[in-house]
Amino acid sequence: MKITVNGKEETIEGATLSVKGLLSALNVSQPDMVSVQLNGAFVNKENYETTTVKEADTVDFLYFMGGGAHIFSL
Repeated sequence: MKITVNGKEETIEGATLSVKGLLSALNVSQPDMVSVQLNGAFVNKENYETTTVKEADTVDFLYFMGGGAHIFSL
């Protein structure tokens, strides 16, 4: 199947795959720390095994980083 992952077209074997399977198939680093959007909607982590990705879907992997304050010098 052909899907779009983070704006890039990817070809994945099979007609469907779970979100968890997709994370594994694409060797996503730190899969426990990634949030997944499927066709614009966030997928709850507890649904990664049961939510399927299929032909022409759009998937985004998002890592949320903690930040601090920026200090600007004048």
